[in-house]
Amino acid sequence: MKKKTNRTYIGGQAVIQGVMMRGKSAMTTVVRDDNGELHTEARRIVPPEKRSRVFRIPFIRGVVSFVTSLVGGMQALMRSAEAVDVGEEEEPTKLSQWMKDKCKMTFGDLVTGIALIFGVALALVLFVWLPMLFTDLIATAAPAVARSQMYGIWYYLIEGGFRLAIFVIYILFTLLLPDLRKTYMCHGAEHKTINCYEYGLPLTVENVRGCPRMHDRCGTTFLFFTLIISILVFALAGAPLDMLYEAVPMPGFVESLISLLARLVLLPVVAGISYEFLKLLSYTDSVLVLPLKAPGYLLQMLTTREPTDEMIECAVAAFERTKQMDEDPDMPETFFATETKLSRLMNEMKKSFRAIGVDESDAEWILSISLNIPRSALTEERVVTRTECKKVLEIFEKRLTGKPLWYIYGDTEFYGYPFKVDERVLIPRPETEILVQEAVSCLKEGDSMLDLCTGSGAVAVACACEAARDKSITVIGADISEGALEVARENARLNKANVNFVKSDLFENVRGRFNVITANPPYVRSEEISSLPRDVRDFEPRIALDGGRDGLDFYRRIAADAARYLVRGGMLILECGEDQAQDIVKIFQTETRCDFAMVVKDLAGVDRVVKIGF
Repeated sequence: MKKKTNRTYIGGQAVIQGVMMRGKSAMTTVVRDDNGELHTEARRIVPPEKRSRVFRIPFIRGVVSFVTSLVGGMQALMRSAEAVDVGEEEEPTKLSQWMKDKCKMTFGDLVTGIALIFGVALALVLFVWLPMLFTDLIATAAPAVARSQMYGIWYYLIEGGFRLAIFVIYILFTLLLPDLRKTYMCHGAEHKTINCYEYGLPLTVENVRGCPRMHDRCGTTFLFFTLIISILVFALAGAPLDMLYEAVPMPGFVESLISLLARLVLLPVVAGISYEFLKLLSYTDSVLVLPLKAPGYLLQMLTTREPTDEMIECAVAAFERTKQMDEDPDMPETFFATETKLSRLMNEMKKSFRAIGVDESDAEWILSISLNIPRSALTEERVVTRTECKKVLEIFEKRLTGKPLWYIYGDTEFYGYPFKVDERVLIPRPETEILVQEAVSCLKEGDSMLDLCTGSGAVAVACACEAARDKSITVIGADISEGALEVARENARLNKANVNFVKSDLFENVRGRFNVITANPPYVRSEEISSLPRDVRDFEPRIALDGGRDGLDFYRRIAADAARYLVRGGMLILECGEDQAQDIVKIFQTETRCDFAMVVKDLAGVDRVVKIGF
């Protein structure tokens, strides 16, 4: 037997036409649709170390793990069923259309709900109620002396025997169903992949194919332990119940109901003990514990089958993605594109954005643009088709990488005008519109305007367009970045704005005097760059952000030369950070002969623009 040298915490389960793998902080489901294409859904989950300490206590952690695995596994199973159905979107039936229009839900939602209720009911009937019924029938049919001897441990042994027999018969029955046999093949792929990794072998199809199908942490083995341990737990709990039945005579159906409820209450206890037992045995490959593992291995011979290479590819892809996400907390999630409710899709998107510190309103923008509906209409429930969902997720998953939304779309709106943007320029902010508003109010017929640090040209182009409505002015935009100037020129053409752009480090290559000079210079303190949101820090140009040690370097440089480029009575209008306005005023009052300085607040009441008169 090969020795396992690389044990992993990653486990999994088979799903419809694929495999789900679950790690500490991520759960990945990979399926292959009827067209042979792989689809991946990788979701973040709460890692054990971030759970309450109470939920990490032995036995309690088993109950938590059982519940979370059950819920997560059921969700993965249902999601896989939705993902593999890639047939052409047909004309909806009257029932499905009625559900969309009246109930605001998909047909898949109905099927999932029915399947969940039916599955839970079937499990309770087969593995709780039916064993009790058969045991009670035997006890009732037995002679009085034998019946009295049956109660106690023998009753629970017989009940457990029925439960185990029903479990095996159930598995054998499922082997008759072709679709479930394929699921058992995917189960085999899951085990083989985990074993291959634990043997320290590269995860190739050939290596995985040569590994065994049995694994110590299999859910089938867990269920077997649950069935065995339930006998002991139910027997211990049943003793006081038997005493109660003897002391307080009650109808048989009442006794049965109390016993049934007692078993349901004790299921978490059984699950907790079974989890710890399974975890303990998985730590060793010693032959001494083989007799304890053997029954689980025998059952796994039924619940696993040799997989196809395509199934192995699904399992390997799911394992590797889960491992990567556990190791890299910044790796983004991915989602299946399926028909779903608008509110559900929006809530899932906002939840993912919230987890990584992205503005949740971006989810609304993505849905609004992708579905071509106003943001105000997002409160009206509707069904998002598979095609629409795919379009939404393409943008959503790119945003999860941290890339700013407007870089993804390649354009944005500023002061009512469209602007192209990419990584060469800052994305124009709404608060900068205050700068444009103040500049336009100062411009008169025949004036000239200079926009320093023009970037995308947003201020220069917006001012030129606004002023052109009723006056003739000259506008020049200056920037040190040739890449930024290329974007600015494109935006001027896009908006038919008459703006001349020049490559210049502030005033270096500028000639002439101007009535109005505007600037939105870099003003972020150097040491604060690393603490900016990821989408700003990692994607927007640092040259347009870094204002030096105190964020005021560019204001000092502008103050040193501004008077030489302004006509008498000219106005210098500067955007600034929220706590910098008064410091900027002091700089100009100290280093220039300005006539006055005033501060303009933005709509949030924050000091945003400084106006300097000469």
